[in-house]
Amino acid sequence: MVTWGEAGGAPDHRLPVLAYDAASRGLAANAAAGRHAEVLERWSRPERRLFKKIDSTLRGQPAAEIAAALVHLKSRSGSAFGVFAPAYPATGRTTVDGRILVEGRALEEAELWQREHTYPNADLVEMLATAGVRGEKVTLATVRGGDLRATLSRLAVEGDVVATCDAETEHDLHLIAEASLPASSATFFIGSAGLAHALAGLDAGDLAEPMQIPPCASGTLIVVGSLAGASRSAARALKDTGTVAYFPVVPETLLNGSTGWRYLAAEIMKALSDGGDALIELMMDDPPDMSLGPLLSRGLADALQSVAPAIGAFAATGGETAAALLSGFGISGIRLADEIEPGVPLGLTVGKLSVPIATKAGAFGDQFSLIRISERLRAVRTKGSFI
Repeated sequence: MVTWGEAGGAPDHRLPVLAYDAASRGLAANAAAGRHAEVLERWSRPERRLFKKIDSTLRGQPAAEIAAALVHLKSRSGSAFGVFAPAYPATGRTTVDGRILVEGRALEEAELWQREHTYPNADLVEMLATAGVRGEKVTLATVRGGDLRATLSRLAVEGDVVATCDAETEHDLHLIAEASLPASSATFFIGSAGLAHALAGLDAGDLAEPMQIPPCASGTLIVVGSLAGASRSAARALKDTGTVAYFPVVPETLLNGSTGWRYLAAEIMKALSDGGDALIELMMDDPPDMSLGPLLSRGLADALQSVAPAIGAFAATGGETAAALLSGFGISGIRLADEIEPGVPLGLTVGKLSVPIATKAGAFGDQFSLIRISERLRAVRTKGSFI
């Protein structure tokens, strides 16, 4: 289960995996570190192993947040050792010589880095050093050689260090996960969903019963708030299928409190109530004004609150957009059920609105991702089954 904010309350701690969204990516380094310290104090348990999720392109303040996690764990057990593997090969993110690559090219050349970055470069050890954290590179040769476990155990004994591990394939991540667990009881993990998959694969345990819900005739609300090219091309491809009602929204509509939005919301609600899917795309100038992002997300959430009763399923691209809309709908968590494709989880919302949901990071996927998402959500909501 994933939860966030205060509304999450105290979710079932018997769940094998509990994820908490700290909503810290837009904060300054000190504030992000403080947020993590508060979250860890509230949610961490001695019997739970910590996985510190980061953005796979290093957006936000991962160095400061990792430093805060080290301090917290040391206060609990006297020592801490981080295993850092940010690679996510299924989405084109790899790590070679301690640097992140996107589709084989340096992260610094990627669209997301050009639009938004925190650090001078994508060298992981140098990034950690900005927050006073010592990093040690673990190369591909070591990951694929016979002494990975010994290397990690040695670093764990030294303590107060983070091993930054190269990985080009999912098998590399499996080797890292397998070698890391015995290294030390003080080990915690840092990475993207790639490393999370590798760890989960080591001990899947008993599979949960597939979730069942009452079938629903209302349509799927699909919101594209990300500016990433992958999401924009996916929106165009879905629109061109003719299977959705398409609603482009310009910033002025949200920032000026336009009365025209009320008419648009009524049209969206009608489309959903009639069983059709509605695609909303937040339009931005080129180049976009990135400072408007939070205002637009909140404005979109406010504008769509009236649509909630007609939603049969929900999909969103862009984390900031998804977070604002979910909070606006009174949703406090997501019970995860499956993965539609790499980086696109499928689940059931928890809170005032209980509907199937899929979320996608803006730069993940291809031009057909939203088509696949809409088809899967339609199957779930009409059949009442997540399988």
